[in-house]
This record gives sequence, structure tokens and C-alpha cells, in this order.
Amino acid sequence: MLKSLTPITLAALLAVTAPLAAQETAEEADTGGTETTGQAEQTGSTADQLLDLGEPVNDGPQLGERYSKEKHGDWELACIKTENETDPCSLLQVLAGPQGNPIAEVSMFRIEQQGGQAVAGATVIVPLETLLPAALTISVDGAPAKRYNYSFCNQLGCVAQIGLTQGDIDAFKKGNEAVLSLRPAPAPEQVVQMKLSLNGFTAGYDVVDVVQQ
Repeated sequence: MLKSLTPITLAALLAVTAPLAAQETAEEADTGGTETTGQAEQTGSTADQLLDLGEPVNDGPQLGERYSKEKHGDWELACIKTENETDPCSLLQVLAGPQGNPIAEVSMFRIEQQGGQAVAGATVIVPLETLLPAALTISVDGAPAKRYNYSFCNQLGCVAQIGLTQGDIDAFKKGNEAVLSLRPAPAPEQVVQMKLSLNGFTAGYDVVDVVQQ
């Protein structure tokens, strides 16, 4: 099961709606049970209309849902369920904050070579209220960092769509850990660093989808 960038929001929503649903069910049982039965008898309802016959349980991913196809070290081969025979997949790692909650993610794919410098692309989502002009920097095992601009922000966070050269990929394959750094807008003098494990990267990268340009 893949981690989500919005588990707290979903948990809060469930915590609020569950008691309300239970209360409504109890009220219906107290006030509407006799009336419902009476109406059913008056209209000649069958047992099928009165009883819950159940529904088949589908434990697999639903259409449009992201799921983990396989795991490679600290990376997931994350796919989107479609109606096609083969689902599109990317190499994914969710980065946790100090409290262990998901705060950012890196999703990577290979690019079909047609003479360009980029051999792979990645979508990096970082928290909202990131200082956009400061850009995102990535360093592997303490090497000089590279700077990448953000593309846009949405309800999940701010997104950087970056291209990776063969040199970048080689560094990822040989490295142990990359550090993603950003500056928060409310405190631009501070630097927030997030660790990206490179354990299993080579195996995952070799099987991830190749996207045509």
C-alpha cells in the first residue's frame, strides 16, 4: 500500500463523518424502522428489497487508483490502474518529515533517447508555502548540488518537473543518499533538508517505464 501525501486530511475527514453516519443510522432505527416495515408490507415488497444481499468485494486497485506493483529497496514501482492491458508506472519514493508523516515525493521515469541530454524525468512534490524563487536543490552523497525551478503549485504541494542527465542517473546508481533542500516562505533564512534513499534505485530504474518524447 502506497503512502499518501494527504493521510492526515483523510483521517480527519473520516473522524468527523463516522460519528455523524452512526448518529443518523441510530436515529433512523429509532424513528423509521416501524414505518419502513409498514410501507414495505403495504407495497408488497419482497425479501430482496428488505434484506441486504451484499456486493462483491474487489481487493484490487480501482480505476484511476495508484498502487504498488513491486518494491525495490526503498523505492516503489507505482502504477496507475487503467482499462489497458499495461498500466503506466513510475519509480516512486515518499519522503517523511520529522514526525514520520509523508511531506514530499519523488516520481521518476525514463525517457526514450532522441538525441537530447535528458535520459530520465522526475516530478518532485514538496510542501506548500515553499519559497519558489529559492528553487529546489538536489545533492548526492555531499557532491555539489544542482538547482531546479518549480513549475506550479496545487492542493498537494509545489511541483518541480526536472530532467536528469546520464551523469545524474549514474550518480544516483552509485550513491547512498540524496538530499533535497528547499527554503520555506515564512522563514526564508532556514533550509529544510529531506533525505532521499538510493537503496534499490538501480534495480527499480532498470524496469521503470520508458516515456516517448
